[in-house]
Amino acid sequence: MEHKDVQASSTQEHEPVGQAVASPKQAPGEQDRLLREEDPSLLARAQLVQGRLPGHERIRIMRPSHSSLRRVGDGVLEATEASLAPRSGSERVTYRVKRFLIGSPLTNAQAAHERLTKFKALAVLSSDAISSVAYATEASMVALLAAGAMATGIVFPISIAIVLLLAIVAISYRQTIPAYPGGGGSYIVAKDNLGTLPGLVAAASLLIDYILTVSVSVSSGVQNLASVFQGLGPYVVAIDVALVILITIVNLRGIRESGSVFAIPTYFFIASAVIMIVGGLFKAYLIDHQPFMAAFHPPTGITGMEPVSIFLILKAFASGCSAMTGVEAISNGVPAFKKPETKNAAITLTWMASILATLFIGITLLAMAYGVTPQVGGNPTVIAQIAQKVFVGDPSHPGPLAFFFPIFQLSVLFILVLAANTSYADFPRLASLLARDHFLPHQFAFRGDRLAFSTGIVVLAIFASALLIIFKGSTDALIGLYAVGVFMSFTLSQSGMVIHWWRLRPSERGWQRKISINALGACTTLVVAIVIASTKFLEGAWVVVILIPILVLMFMSIHKHYRGVEGQRTTTVPGRAAEIKHLFIVPIAAMDRVSVQSIAYARSITKNVVAVHVSIDEGDTDKVRATWQDWATRLPSDDKTMLVVIESPYRSLYRPILDYIDSVKELYPEFTITVLLPEFVVAHWWEHFLHNQTALRLKAALLFRPGIVVTSMPQHLPSRIPDMAEVAELSGR
Repeated sequence: MEHKDVQASSTQEHEPVGQAVASPKQAPGEQDRLLREEDPSLLARAQLVQGRLPGHERIRIMRPSHSSLRRVGDGVLEATEASLAPRSGSERVTYRVKRFLIGSPLTNAQAAHERLTKFKALAVLSSDAISSVAYATEASMVALLAAGAMATGIVFPISIAIVLLLAIVAISYRQTIPAYPGGGGSYIVAKDNLGTLPGLVAAASLLIDYILTVSVSVSSGVQNLASVFQGLGPYVVAIDVALVILITIVNLRGIRESGSVFAIPTYFFIASAVIMIVGGLFKAYLIDHQPFMAAFHPPTGITGMEPVSIFLILKAFASGCSAMTGVEAISNGVPAFKKPETKNAAITLTWMASILATLFIGITLLAMAYGVTPQVGGNPTVIAQIAQKVFVGDPSHPGPLAFFFPIFQLSVLFILVLAANTSYADFPRLASLLARDHFLPHQFAFRGDRLAFSTGIVVLAIFASALLIIFKGSTDALIGLYAVGVFMSFTLSQSGMVIHWWRLRPSERGWQRKISINALGACTTLVVAIVIASTKFLEGAWVVVILIPILVLMFMSIHKHYRGVEGQRTTTVPGRAAEIKHLFIVPIAAMDRVSVQSIAYARSITKNVVAVHVSIDEGDTDKVRATWQDWATRLPSDDKTMLVVIESPYRSLYRPILDYIDSVKELYPEFTITVLLPEFVVAHWWEHFLHNQTALRLKAALLFRPGIVVTSMPQHLPSRIPDMAEVAELSGR
């Protein structure tokens, strides 16, 4: 504890202790500001100390020797970074590992600096949508293979239809951004305009989709890598999980840092894909003069037996709509942008839709030009086959760009893996909104050291890893679950926007145009959602259809619990201090110094104190009685402190005490009963096994007894506390 002595003049009229006395070096107002003890945030205490000579006095200002708190105003303290410093050896190891992995903690004031520029936001929030071009064309072609290899040529008009749908959805979400600058996610829009239940359905759909996005993106990326390095096949699942852990650690470092890490791979893939598309189309149509649609050769082991039907085309369309996943991410994440948020978000959404449409149509054209068909097991992938034909050509006579083939495949791996980052940006944010509204545990609303919603990030990683392990890293198996939830959320969001514009029609200019755009978006996405659910139901969509109502019921159950707790949380302790009548019960094992100190503390609050001793050994009980009688003779005559001995022939310790407490509570309901537990504090974990932990068991049992206040009096060993000597010295003064 720090001291500062301020000399006072002998002729000066001294103020009472706790008030400031002026010194020649400080203005009276300044000392008064420093020494006002009525402000507990001052963390300073003034003591009047008698000088050596008569009439000489001085004020001693005492401050804590070690404090991690900083005073920022009257009654306001701020915890500094020092408050996070570890205290023990194990804490120091954990702290250093944590700082190494996720970096130094950030303050709330630094949140504004963690926002994203358009350049970084495109990488963080659009990587899911842009990466889907790596497997969307293949997903449509796989469905069409059921009718034979030549049927895969229908993929081009299907891709055109998907791009038109993308344009409708993107324009619709551009209207959502300025209408909901705080984040126009499907949950918020549907809840505000359609009601709580539709909002929860949208939230459940999106949460499932975000988890699947991580699983599908990572598994697809690793499969592309395995197309180049065949020896990685047996280790696909292990690589999948390792990549999920890596992405999780990066995202725990904060959204801005993850944007910086992921921007380069995202733009490298975009550039590589553009080079492949431009170079491939130039080579196919201008150099080799290939027809618009080359001859498709069926892969080994697949013979198309199904006719080309409307159902088959719709199934291929539904599979190709996986290219649409992630389109809503920018609208959900408007608050993550730098100011002006809505303008930057709208521009980024336009960039994303344009890039996605260009790459998707370009890759489909290349598949048509080179007659590429999906292979059994997805190895090699369609995009890998296209890259090999464009960059390598004839394997016996590789072209000059053959070196770029493995580089391109690595860029595909990076974009697919980093596509999961979109989910890492939106899943925790959506979970925090649900937690704020009491539909998920409140832990999801807490920000971690780096201002990221750490609980949501970790939960997302756990579920995504579980899916990868269960489905053995197979993209084909996971893709069947995909896109159902996202189009359900699209429909609910756009329907909510229709209601939104209808309500604002008296004051909103151009509401007719806006409501028409969102109505078109709602209708088209509803049709697509029905198509996806029906055509992919047996392939796994049924799981999502069942999971959504289960999640909604879970949300409502959690909400009911929180509302019930909020409405019923109470205690029998009166709300006014004058109405509280105390009765202390102090369990004691012996009349030692700790017991005497505990009883003294209880007596300082009330005269109604009962010490309770459970008798297991008669010799110990006789000692307690004898010591008590000797000690009680020094108490005032009006003192009501009493000793109760409970004989326990069955050697039970804490159950007789609980029965006694329950009995007293029943007999004296007008009293507030406080159980004071002397509790020994061990210094090492293994020392717990050397003590019976009766106080801990009592505390746990009393937790579930309403109307009982439990107070712990910790017992520390001075040798284990470094500053105990100094504390003892100051106490003696």
